[in-house]
Amino acid sequence: MKNTEKSLIQQMRITDFEITSRKSLFSISAKDAERLKKAKPYIEADLNSIVETFYKYQTEVPDIALLIGDADTLSRLHNAQKAYISDLFSGYYDIEYVNNRLRIGMVHKRIGVEPKLYLAAILTLKQLLITHIKDSVPAEDDPGAVITALEKLLMLDVSLVFDTYIRSLISEIEIAKDKSEQYASALEEKVKERTKQLELLSRTDPLTGLLNRQHFDEILTQVLRAAQRRNEPLTVAYVDINDFKNINDTQGHRQGDEILQRVARGLKSSSRTDDFCFRYGGDEFCIIMPNCIKQEATNAWEKRLSEALVQQPDNPKLSIGYAQTGPDDYMTPEQLLQLADEEMYRSKKLAKTGTG
Repeated sequence: MKNTEKSLIQQMRITDFEITSRKSLFSISAKDAERLKKAKPYIEADLNSIVETFYKYQTEVPDIALLIGDADTLSRLHNAQKAYISDLFSGYYDIEYVNNRLRIGMVHKRIGVEPKLYLAAILTLKQLLITHIKDSVPAEDDPGAVITALEKLLMLDVSLVFDTYIRSLISEIEIAKDKSEQYASALEEKVKERTKQLELLSRTDPLTGLLNRQHFDEILTQVLRAAQRRNEPLTVAYVDINDFKNINDTQGHRQGDEILQRVARGLKSSSRTDDFCFRYGGDEFCIIMPNCIKQEATNAWEKRLSEALVQQPDNPKLSIGYAQTGPDDYMTPEQLLQLADEEMYRSKKLAKTGTG
């Protein structure tokens, strides 16, 4: 059940036993309740005057006048105060009475009545009631004992009101803590996401979206070590765009950039999930193909690449060199890249002579 579906007394887990215990703590006896109940007619006979005087004093305090604000609110407060004073002299201080006192505390806290203002108001009310008891309650009904009973009951009420103040403050702290934790968690996630983005940007070529050269050596070394542990082959493809300088010189750098992006898209779409695609520099690209032999690369991968590029305008022509290492003997990363580079230049030379 939500708190909004519970009474304050349920929310604060105040039981009949707690109420009895608290009345005992403030020495409120059945005799006190009887004395207050017997004095009720004398109080109610002049109830309007008591409340009028009370609010005359209250509205002279600037802070309280500001909280009251307008005539309608003042009128509602008059009625509420009359009901409260009648309850004080009802002689019944049970769960319903306690729940009403808790609600008073909650309302005061919500509208911003500070504890010092509430205590000052209680003191004013007590003085007015004591004066009236002295003036109106007959001597045979022992006005002094009625006053003592009233003071004890008001102390009980103050304790209940302050319980709601404290509970409300604790709730505000808990809510603020939850919000802070949620904010910190959201901020942490945002930092993580931003860190990932920055890390991705640091690893990615901004024009093509492929991995950049700065991380080529690191990744090639890692993949090569994994291949050695698993006794698997590893193939590197070195790709160069034919006549790219001429394209830049005659068609402009914007056209050159578009061709680089087209080739990058073709490389990415034709490569496997486990492959790594790099823009190595200028118009040169490198593909690291784990657990792949050279024949598979020259057949299956290159076929997929050709199909991807032929669908694009100005189908760019490429020179590709392949180098395989493993699964028996393994080259160093430098040797593997150099061999792929040499094979690429051999392919380019054959293309120019028309003998490849």
